Amino acid sequence: MFTRLQDLFRVSFHWAGVGVLGALAAGCASYHPPAPPSAASADYRYIIGPGDNVNIIVWRNPELSMAVPVRPDGMIAGPLIEDMPAMGKTPTALARDMEKALATFIRDPIVTVVVTGFVGTQSEQIRVVGEAAKPQALPYRQNMTVLDVMIAVGGLTDFADGNAATIVRNSSEGRQQYSVRLTDLIRRGEVSANVDMKPGDVLIIPQSWF
Repeated sequence: MFTRLQDLFRVSFHWAGVGVLGALAAGCASYHPPAPPSAASADYRYIIGPGDNVNIIVWRNPELSMAVPVRPDGMIAGPLIEDMPAMGKTPTALARDMEKALATFIRDPIVTVVVTGFVGTQSEQIRVVGEAAKPQALPYRQNMTVLDVMIAVGGLTDFADGNAATIVRNSSEGRQQYSVRLTDLIRRGEVSANVDMKPGDVLIIPQSWF
């Protein structure tokens, strides 16, 4: 009789534990609206950031032309120019600033700036955290989608709950959070689950409970 009561207690305790875990999972689950399929901005312009490589071409003045990295402090330096801010500017804006600086030394300078190594500013990078094969920060590019991001980070780990992934996005209305179905997209080929990314997005991929 005593042994039977012990068995009943174990079964009751087991199912009670399952119920508690289920309640915790339901309580911890976050429900967010699905990410909008289209989010790219037609007027997006690349912003130079630390670590970028820039080619500066001064027309008819090859001795002033140069290829330089943007330093961690956001500055560049070269012939006749010291510590010019580059971070946070478009290539065109940097070219116009350099023309103003060079006008002191040469007549009517014409400058072209070409970015060749892309890192971008931190505020515009796409960050992937959690159960990605290679979590990292990526430079944003025009019309970038979540599928592009997942290819760059090597897909999901075996422990990922891809359909519980979320995108954290800053907007004029504040910080927004959207759900994305990464498992459906990557492992089941559901193209409808692919959505646009925006500069500064953070993609969070949680671990599966089971």
